Formats: sequence, structure tokens, C-alpha cells
Amino acid sequence: MTDEGSDHKTRVTVLVALAANLVIAVAKAIGGLAAGSPALLSEAAHSVADSLNEVFLLAALRRSRRPADRRHPFGYGKERFFWSLLAAVGIFVMGGCFSFFQGFEALTSETEEKLSGYVAGLIVLGVALLAEGGSLLRALYQVRRQGGMGSGLRDPALRTVVAEDGTAVLGVTLAIVGMALHMVTGQAVWEASASLAIGALLVYVAFRLGRDARDQLIGEAADPEASGRICALLRAQPEIDSVEALFTMKTGLDTALVAARVDLVPGLDSERVEEVAVRIKRSIASMVPEADEIFLDVTDRPAGEAVESPAATGERGGA
Repeated sequence: MTDEGSDHKTRVTVLVALAANLVIAVAKAIGGLAAGSPALLSEAAHSVADSLNEVFLLAALRRSRRPADRRHPFGYGKERFFWSLLAAVGIFVMGGCFSFFQGFEALTSETEEKLSGYVAGLIVLGVALLAEGGSLLRALYQVRRQGGMGSGLRDPALRTVVAEDGTAVLGVTLAIVGMALHMVTGQAVWEASASLAIGALLVYVAFRLGRDARDQLIGEAADPEASGRICALLRAQPEIDSVEALFTMKTGLDTALVAARVDLVPGLDSERVEEVAVRIKRSIASMVPEADEIFLDVTDRPAGEAVESPAATGERGGA
């Protein structure tokens, strides 16, 4: 599947989730106000947060595909991770924090029961469960088509949609249970507990998504298997005496930077060195298509000295 085709399918998945969340957010808000239900209002905040996050993800899909320019010579691939980080912050602030607020408020204040309002609220939640479940099935279908839960979730936009929809299904279920127990027992503590549980769930999901985005923004290494294949290819070259250091960094969803410091065998003239470098770069690009930026640094230093260099140790100021 081409990158453009994958992006198109992800865009459709995000749009489906956005449409579902916008409709559900309005319905939950109306039902929550009618019933005076903290759990339902928490779910409304959850859907509003998800809707805003889908807008962030659409921006990520559009902006991350811009070509490299003078100001950003390695392209705009990391925009995908930046907008995913904003989505995680949105889940935490708009969803998690508001749910905690609603839960604590329900525990400390008297809530007036409205049976008809609660019945309407449960109906709204039932419809929301079907809509969120449909959106989740759409996202999981795309994940399966793109390689399953491993490679299929490489895209932070798709990963965020799956996390949001999965959390929404679980959150709606908690809200239904809390409202039902409140109606049966007359104790608001059940619904307040459901709201607090929804808040804790959203905070956890936001933390996981934010941590993944952070790792990718600060320069996460490429797939270890790809790095191993690159290193093996370099060591197999007859002109390379030793591989002193190999560095990789993801610059986008399907792009990576590769930098290697190698020690060549003695006796190669400058023209031969250039030919070897071009051949090796082409071999790496052919074997690892995501390696769109490849740099080779030829050194004559002993291996021990190269390992102690700032670039090899990760210190600032390295080549």
C-alpha cells in the first residue's frame, strides 16, 4: 500500500470518528443537562475532547506530507508526532480533568434525581455506544489491513483514533453502569465513581499517547531490525574495515535518517572512496526504503578512539 493510499484511508477513519464524536457530544450534553448526570456530562466532555483531537489529526495528515525545504531540510514528517502530542494533551485536559471535576462535585453536592431524564440519558448512551463501536470497528479494520496491531499502529494518527474509540466504548459502558446503579439505589456515589473512573481512564490513555509522541519528537531511533540490517550490510562491504558507529533517527512516519562512521581498508584513493560511498548509500536505500537521508563519515581512527567520540557517546558537539 502506498503512503498516499494509507493516508487517505487514515483520513477517512479520522473523519468517521469526528462525525460520530460531534453528534454524540451534542446528544450527551443535552442528556446530561436534562438528567443532571455527572457521568453523562463527563462523557460529553470526553466526546468534545475527541472531536478536537480529530481536528488535530487531520492537520497532522495534511501538514506532515509537505516536501522538504530550506528551512526544514529533513521535511515535515515530525508534524505528525507534534499534533498527536497535542491530541494527548487535549484528552488529558478536556476529558480527564473535567471528568474528575464532575465526579468530585457529585460526591460533595446533592444531585436531584430525574427518572425521565435518566431514561433519556441511558438511551443517549446506548446510541453513543453503537456509534463509538462502529467507529472503533472501522479503525481496527484499517489496522488489520495495514499489518495488524504491530505495523498497523505505526501511524500516530491511526493509533490515537484507536485509543480514543476504545476508551470511548469503555467510558460509555462505565457511564451506563453508573447511571443504572444510581437509578436503582438512589445513591449518587455510583455515578460519581463512574465519572472518576472515566477520568482516570482518560488520563492513562493521554499519558501513553503523550509518551509515544514525546519519544518520536525528541529523536527516536529507527526500527532495531532495520538498523541491524544496515549494520550487517556495511560490515559485508569489502572496502570497509570496521563500522565504528551507526546512528538512526525517525524523521517521519516512513522516513529515517541514517548516519554511519566507517573505517575503510588502506590504499583507496579519493575517487575510489567516492564510488564506494555512492554504492553503499544506494544499497542502504534499496534495502531500507525509509532511509531517505544517508550520511557516511570515513575515519582512519582506531575503533577505541571512535567509540569515545562525542557522536558515539551521544554527547553534544559530535560530528
